[in-house]
Amino acid sequence: MVGRRYVSESFGLAARLVLAFCVSVGLCAAARAEGPLRAVATFSILGDLVRQVGGPDVRVTDLVGPDADAHGYSPAPSDSRTLAQADLVFVNGLGFEGWIDRLIKASGSKAPVVVASTGVATIPGNPEHDHDHDRSGADGAGHAADPHAWQNVANAKVYVANIRDGLAKADPAHAEAYARNATAYIAELDRLEAEVRATIETIPPEHRRIITTHDAFGYFSSAYGLRFLAPQGVSTDSEASPRDVARIIRQIRRDKVPAVFLETVSDPRLMQQIARESGARIGGKVFSDALSGPSGPAPSYVAMMRSNLRAFAAALGPSRPTPGGPVTR
Repeated sequence: MVGRRYVSESFGLAARLVLAFCVSVGLCAAARAEGPLRAVATFSILGDLVRQVGGPDVRVTDLVGPDADAHGYSPAPSDSRTLAQADLVFVNGLGFEGWIDRLIKASGSKAPVVVASTGVATIPGNPEHDHDHDRSGADGAGHAADPHAWQNVANAKVYVANIRDGLAKADPAHAEAYARNATAYIAELDRLEAEVRATIETIPPEHRRIITTHDAFGYFSSAYGLRFLAPQGVSTDSEASPRDVARIIRQIRRDKVPAVFLETVSDPRLMQQIARESGARIGGKVFSDALSGPSGPAPSYVAMMRSNLRAFAAALGPSRPTPGGPVTR
């Protein structure tokens, strides 16, 4: 009897030691469910970047899906459940998702949060519209930065590196796969960036002016030399004032801006009014804050950038008329 009790107590001590070691090095099977890592991305563009790096070892859920506006998003109860079951959460940061901190807290999620924009060289948002945007994002950044950093391909590569590191930390067993995927994808982004620069060079400098619905292309402008004007600020939450609209119309006429572009996440009526009253053409639809659906022209980040690039080049090329000519409706 004494021998059996000694064996039992010894086994219990050993089990406790193994459990303590398991917890200390993060090897407990209970740490997360078997199978692919369960990752949540706040919006579709970020979700695509996570999929490119994660590959088959990560299952990604986007809270804000294709053709949907993350600025004014109202979370659903299902979003809270999704976060509660997540192993890892990816956010853009820079105040882009003003609702995400509250949602994570409400969900009770204990999943680590990766801020994909960490380390990018930020640019300020339009100070005239700074009040339009909630800048209290998950990264705790200040209130002046434009959050649309992915519009510069160089920043997208920073996102990829942060995603790679976040996945590797959460799932070290597949760290080498994540590193390989990230390296291959960054090479693809290098080719994309060269294509963007080469295409912009074909647009005459005097045509490199564009009107879009809101200030989502500041990083594109800073990196590649197109000038973007917008009646709204960096958020689509609030409507442009009549003063903003009148100012844009005057500027189109004064600077002979060739075209206005409709953003897929915004109401087209504002831009149609501006085109009608200014004489500028509607140059087509562009993607700023969301991808298209799988059957659309921008189902991935790379496809989105190329789709926008084609639209800019087609509307602003050497043979395009200046405002005052026929208006496409």
